[in-house]
Amino acid sequence: MSDAAMSTASVVAMLESWLQEDAAGADVTSAAIVDPDATMRCTIRARQAGVVAGLEPLARAIAALGVCQLVPALDDGAAFEEGADLGTLSGPARAVLALERTLLNALGMACGIATRTAAFVAAIEGHSCEICDTRKTPPGLRDMAKHAVACGGGTPHRRDLSDAALFKDNHLAGVDDLEAVLRAAVSQVRASSPDFVEIEVDTIEQLTIVLAIDGIDMVLLDNMLPDLLREAVALRDSSTTSPLLEASGGVTLEIVADIAESGVDRIAIGALTAGTPWVDLALDTDA
Repeated sequence: MSDAAMSTASVVAMLESWLQEDAAGADVTSAAIVDPDATMRCTIRARQAGVVAGLEPLARAIAALGVCQLVPALDDGAAFEEGADLGTLSGPARAVLALERTLLNALGMACGIATRTAAFVAAIEGHSCEICDTRKTPPGLRDMAKHAVACGGGTPHRRDLSDAALFKDNHLAGVDDLEAVLRAAVSQVRASSPDFVEIEVDTIEQLTIVLAIDGIDMVLLDNMLPDLLREAVALRDSSTTSPLLEASGGVTLEIVADIAESGVDRIAIGALTAGTPWVDLALDTDA
């Protein structure tokens, strides 16, 4: 699986910054004990089940650096069991050891996000609804996090503030004539050709106003319980406009199916990328 945002140049830049963070000067341990001419081949092994994410872009980045070689054994998006071999890392022993922890950190995080996303996707199987992420991503790791969401079967939301317009509660705080202000704002932002225009609402009254405005692609229904979501869907279905409805706020695996059953089109979940447990991976030296 590939992602347009994960260009080789962008992944190389990320990898170089991670390596600089981990060895700003030198690996003093390896320099003291590892023969500078020695080579090493290791296997990335899963200590728990999960979904692959990050192997393909990281393999491209490592190849571009021209020192080590990462060969994936599985495609991004593939499920794996505990004990599975995900790929091999080989090259000069000192370089492999310097890369080890950084590589496992990146892959553990990405596989954790993909695995959690896949669980949410499985929980709403049979419903015509998409699981989406948010911009709640670790700073500096957004492209990898969103790639991982796609690997888990989710739909990445906007990447950054320039991609799409999302008018949220803080943008609308203190607005008296909500309809007039939004009509003007939507008209203005449309001129910049965003990927989509979305408005956040937290009441049915606000939704009624928004549904009267042309040019809105999506409405974010913030922290609404399933009964209120169903009311929102019915209101949208009877309106002259037909924006997609996106539920968000406090979504867990226990309630996501109930939310999907309300008829919303998308469910945005910050927990896909914020605080998701990593998948435990190891780098075992081949005999």
